[in-house]
Amino acid sequence: MNNTLKLPEKHDAYSALRFPEFRYFLANSFLYRSALLIQEVIIGYELYRLTHDPLALGMIGLAEVVPFISISLFGGHVADRYDRRIILRVSLSVIIAGSAILYFLFQPGWIAALSKEAHLWYVYSAFFLIGSAKGFYSPASSSLKPFLVPREFYSNSSTWSSTFSQAGAVLGPGIAGFLYVYLGLTHTLLGIMVTMIVCLVLITLIKTNPINVRKGSITIWESLRDGLRFVFRTKIILYALSLDMFSVLFGGVIAILPVFAEDILHVGPEGLGLLRAAPSVGALITMFAMAHFPPTHQAWRNMLIAVAGFGVFTIIFSLSTNFWLSCAALFATGICDSISVVIRQTIMQIFPPDEMRGRVASVSGIFVSSSNELGAFESGLAARLAGPIPTVLAGGAITLLVVTYVYSRSKDLFAMRLT
Repeated sequence: MNNTLKLPEKHDAYSALRFPEFRYFLANSFLYRSALLIQEVIIGYELYRLTHDPLALGMIGLAEVVPFISISLFGGHVADRYDRRIILRVSLSVIIAGSAILYFLFQPGWIAALSKEAHLWYVYSAFFLIGSAKGFYSPASSSLKPFLVPREFYSNSSTWSSTFSQAGAVLGPGIAGFLYVYLGLTHTLLGIMVTMIVCLVLITLIKTNPINVRKGSITIWESLRDGLRFVFRTKIILYALSLDMFSVLFGGVIAILPVFAEDILHVGPEGLGLLRAAPSVGALITMFAMAHFPPTHQAWRNMLIAVAGFGVFTIIFSLSTNFWLSCAALFATGICDSISVVIRQTIMQIFPPDEMRGRVASVSGIFVSSSNELGAFESGLAARLAGPIPTVLAGGAITLLVVTYVYSRSKDLFAMRLT
């Protein structure tokens, strides 16, 4: 009898990174997120400096989310039927064009030639163009990612994908204020365009071309209906997306951070950069930890705890008048959000069938963008009407109510394991 014990295989925290095309994808995600966040932070700060109107910040989010939501379902349909790499390249080219428009709009000559109202609407139009391109970019990117690694590495790839995206979210806002101060607005916008061109090159290096199926006689409306039906009939996907959407829609504070930086904490653009980066630093540290200790063993329990924690720390931020306490609260929201993101992305990679990934990704993108960009508009409008502190306080409380409701409806998901 062979009494030799078989030792358990050691968890490889870097398994997904061993695939070159996935590394190109991650590098693109990092630079793409960094560049667009730098652009949003510095233009948001410039607009608030010029107008002192929180609604001007919210309008940036609204200008992006309206075309994104309008186009995204069609973008998912396109991603399921055509070469995703080409869609990504075309989308990035349009985003670069939108950034170029912003660059020219903030040249001194254009600012002097246009009225304040006209200048604002041209800026919002540029963000509308960028949001339209994102409507195609997002589902194509999300549906390409699962084909870059084998299925058994989906959880690990979700962790690393979130890590690199969060790293971009750290670098972008963290240096945005300093770039604004030391390089100036227009030079920073020029650097953003160069960075997006590098992203275009990285996408070109990806050679994997997943075969799209079901190109037959199905109409576009049937295609879109199938994607929506799958999401709403798959309980774990629907609740995961709903938790993210409602918590960030009402509990998100990012869009109105310039108001806190200028009028409440009095820390200027450098302080704004630190506040904006704090949640992403917390998320990034947690992402690296989750590469070694995945949160997917008791996934649904962990997700509910994380979203509840996001609400609690949002309330703490709303009540703080100390800069470092505010940074610490935002840092903690990043920790909670990162756990939720990794679990949600793993769910989105495991459950959708290959022939429906683009459409499911587009529905997911609508939920996420509704929470981010539409949440930015909601925060700006609410801050204008009720003030920033009551707005954020109410948002944290609503997040806790949403978690309580979802918990009561999803107890059967606690036994589900994603690994």
